[in-house]
Amino acid sequence: MDDAITVVIAPGTPPALDLVGPLDAPVMATALVMAASCGPKLRRHTATHHTLQLTCRPGERPTDRPSLAGRLADLLTDPAARDGRPARPGPLAALPQQPAPGRAAHLAGPAPGLPASARQREILLDTITAPPGPQLHVGQLHLRWYGPLDRRRFDAAWQSVTDREAVLRAAFAPGPGRGGSGPVVRVHERVEARVRHAPYEPDGQADWADVLRGERERSFEPGRPGPLRILRADGEPGAHGPDARIALTYHQALLDAPSVRALLRAFLRAYAADGRPAGGERRPGIPDHLRWVAGQDPGPAREFWSRATPPADAHTLPAAPVAGPVPATGYGHTRVRLNPSEAARLRGWAAACGVPESTALHAAWALQLHRAAAATGRGPVPSTVAFGVTVSGRGILLDGADRLPGPLGNPLPLSVDVDPAAPLTRLLTDLRDRALGLSAYEWVSAGQISRRAGRSARTPLTETLLTFERPPAAPGPDGAADPLDEELAASDVRVAPPETVEALTGLPFALTARHDWAGALVLTADSDRTRLSDAETARILGHTALLLRGLPAAGPAGTTVADALALLDGLPVPDAVAVPYESVPALVTLRPAAHPGAGTVLLVPPPQAPDDCYAAVARAHRGPQALVTLDAPAGATACLAALRPLLSEAEPLLLGCFSGGGAVAYEVAERIGAQGWRAPLVSIGGSADGSRASARDLARALSAAIRQESS
Repeated sequence: MDDAITVVIAPGTPPALDLVGPLDAPVMATALVMAASCGPKLRRHTATHHTLQLTCRPGERPTDRPSLAGRLADLLTDPAARDGRPARPGPLAALPQQPAPGRAAHLAGPAPGLPASARQREILLDTITAPPGPQLHVGQLHLRWYGPLDRRRFDAAWQSVTDREAVLRAAFAPGPGRGGSGPVVRVHERVEARVRHAPYEPDGQADWADVLRGERERSFEPGRPGPLRILRADGEPGAHGPDARIALTYHQALLDAPSVRALLRAFLRAYAADGRPAGGERRPGIPDHLRWVAGQDPGPAREFWSRATPPADAHTLPAAPVAGPVPATGYGHTRVRLNPSEAARLRGWAAACGVPESTALHAAWALQLHRAAAATGRGPVPSTVAFGVTVSGRGILLDGADRLPGPLGNPLPLSVDVDPAAPLTRLLTDLRDRALGLSAYEWVSAGQISRRAGRSARTPLTETLLTFERPPAAPGPDGAADPLDEELAASDVRVAPPETVEALTGLPFALTARHDWAGALVLTADSDRTRLSDAETARILGHTALLLRGLPAAGPAGTTVADALALLDGLPVPDAVAVPYESVPALVTLRPAAHPGAGTVLLVPPPQAPDDCYAAVARAHRGPQALVTLDAPAGATACLAALRPLLSEAEPLLLGCFSGGGAVAYEVAERIGAQGWRAPLVSIGGSADGSRASARDLARALSAAIRQESS
């Protein structure tokens, strides 16, 4: 195919298409019409080398028009677009010649910064691989403000907090190295606090819920500093002026719920001081935490998790899997409440058993997991169950970690054997001791544990997550009034205790327990409706509350696990939709890498392409990179899910495809680049017609991309 054209796309702002081969004037004219809204500019370097540059309108991002560059590449490389005619350069040959750009012309160089932690990379990867829908890892605190609110003072107070807290000036950027080494965290010197003021005319609680939901559904841009958004909305008129509502929306890649509570308190102190700064830069800050994590010896952690990793046959969902259609999409939200006397009785019973209140919740969950395992007939009795627990991350040996705002909260897997014949106290102490064992390795991520155990999506470590938030501390010594309340009262201001909206995790079921200000224990569940219907979620949460109310009736001694399970006798075991893992595309290795660190080329199958369409490319391309493809054509989300292990290891990556796969490949590249990784080049050439000539064309395009990557 001497007249074939190959295309290498350099994603970025703006994206650019490097065109190698003779251009066909009619096809190029069609491409320019498709790209008209992007202000396309065609530059000639030689008779067979051009660059098509796309631009963005002010304020627009490349992802606002996803896959346009890929669709242009598919058009330009499609032999059918010329109807068998040889390429006709026509007036394109008259373009002025310009030097050929390297990749540096399209992408900014690596930003200085510290490597993101494993936990941060996993949160960003969750965002990359999540299907369309609600934003993952976006949490929220909201509260009511009573009394006058001075907008200037409000903004100045938040700016003083932003100036002091490095995490509020942090953003992600691609790391150095060929193909990128994963995201780094960069702290900017000066960042404007992300404060928005909006009118609000409430007609009921549902309206405020809609406002909160709208804030959570606005995506965060990891490359833009500021993981906290502040919304101030006017409320109903009060005796001293209009009351207000405040919403703090945050991203878990840089903040957790305890951090946001600490930042809120710092803001209130600054507001009470007329917006004046609350001191110099906080130490330690997020850079100190990242340096501490990077300096840890992984040996003891590996040894611990070689013993503590849940086995592959552990039961991980408190429901029996059933085949059937997906109940719905999105996430369900359910809440139950143990009243203050019930919560106090549970706390006293746990103390009598020698365990904290959180262990009682863990025991109730382990009982339900065992019951579901028995219902499915999996394994002998006793059974092994596994679930995730959130550790605070603030017990690490870093001075001041308990005061550090950052992404320290971390979900870790916990497994335990549940034997119906054993004393209930043994289950409680086993759970307590295993939770204490985790505390020495709060900085290790669940993804690291899973990879070291050789686990895949088909054998997840856990499918549920339990978070027990510590009860709010007494505001002053011996229960005295909080001095901050008195400082605010001097300005006729009072603030209500903040309420929490949990961040979605992407897991089938996440349960959060916290005490409210009346002393009740509130259990909140968020569930993936593709796995659990709202009715089944409510049933699971109801069983949890029933156990927590019933367990205190059992004495610390003499009660067996079977006695505790009897509390659920006669109640149906919840159902969950089984995961159709066989429908998830998997990576297929066509040729391994010649040496470690050589990188990987993912060949994206075009729609309706035969399974072996890239077999000849593996023979035609001579580079050292591993060549992999998918076992079936797939969309961008499925491609990204398959790529997740490579991205987690920050492997150098290149995307390639035959004509027709460019739109998907380019969307994959853009979504990778949008979350802090260096967006890989996309190389398109040839067609999936099984010919050697097409294989050579794509191999030539891959070689051109590798040369451009190295330039």
